[in-house]
Amino acid sequence: MTQTGNAWFTLLTQNTAPLHFDQQYASHAEFGRPLVNSAFTIVLVTGQSVSDISQNVMANLGWDEVRLPTRCSKATLSTRCRKCWRPDSRAVGRTSASKQDGTLVITFRRTVMVYRRGRGPSIPEVAPS
Repeated sequence: MTQTGNAWFTLLTQNTAPLHFDQQYASHAEFGRPLVNSAFTIVLVTGQSVSDISQNVMANLGWDEVRLPTRCSKATLSTRCRKCWRPDSRAVGRTSASKQDGTLVITFRRTVMVYRRGRGPSIPEVAPS
C-alpha cells in the first residue's frame, strides 16, 4: 500500500476528507501524515482473502461487524462454514488482518456464496498452440 494508491483510491471514491490525501493538512493532525482510507483497508484485505476464502465466489452477500482498531499490512484468516440455502454453495465467515508486528488492523465478518468443490462453472481447457 502506497500513499499514492491511498490518495488515488480516496479521490476516486469521492472522499473529500483531506486527512487521507493532503500531506500539508495531515501534517498538522494527530498522526502527522495522511491516514489510510478505511474503505481502502477493507477492500485491500478483502482482496487478500480471495485466494483463501472466495476464489470461487458467486456473490458477496455482505460485510458485518467491521472494526478498525488501527491500519493494514498482512492478512491472517480464519473461516467458518455453515449450511446455506443453496445446495451448490456455502457461506464463509470471519476475516482479520494484522501488521507484520502482530498489531490487529481490521476484523470483519464477510458472508459470501462460494461454489462447492466440483459445482462451479466449467471452464474449457485451452489446447496448447
